[in-house]
Amino acid sequence: MRKAWLFLTSFLLLISLAAFSCAQPAPPEEKALPEGGNMSFSITSTAFADGAEIPVKYSCDGENVSPPLDWSEVPTGTASFALILDDPDAPVGVFTHWVIFNLPPDTRGLPEALLKDGTLASGALQGKNGGGSIRYIGPCPPRGNPHHYRFTLYALDKSLDLAAGASKEQLLQAMEGHILAQSQLVGLYQR
Repeated sequence: MRKAWLFLTSFLLLISLAAFSCAQPAPPEEKALPEGGNMSFSITSTAFADGAEIPVKYSCDGENVSPPLDWSEVPTGTASFALILDDPDAPVGVFTHWVIFNLPPDTRGLPEALLKDGTLASGALQGKNGGGSIRYIGPCPPRGNPHHYRFTLYALDKSLDLAAGASKEQLLQAMEGHILAQSQLVGLYQR
């Protein structure tokens, strides 16, 4: 009886440890909006609809230029915007394709083929992508299932004290406590 009890206790302890070690906190970009967040704040593209395929032009198989983006219903008090494009399906984990921040509060979109430069004419800054360069990198997944490319736009209550070339992680840390609203546009790409 004692051996059975020890076995059962050990088994339950192992199950508990396994469950605890698998639990991971949600990344900052997936947290719920703060109270009073604007639920109608949205990001769209004239190049593809949410959940639809991203045209080849915007991938490494095409011209590898950024797609046009637009947003609306900006929350009151917005002082700047930030945008992160990433691929959660990448074989190496989440891969960052684009980081841009300190977009002025009157900005309502980004044109197609945004310049590959750290500082834009508007004063906005681009950060480093997963490849270590300061620019947009289009979808370029390995052959197989489609990958999901998340364009996440943040409305912030301040401009961020970051330099061009900041990483996604640095941006997420700097945005903590300053996100008024966020919206996401997801495009698919498959090779």
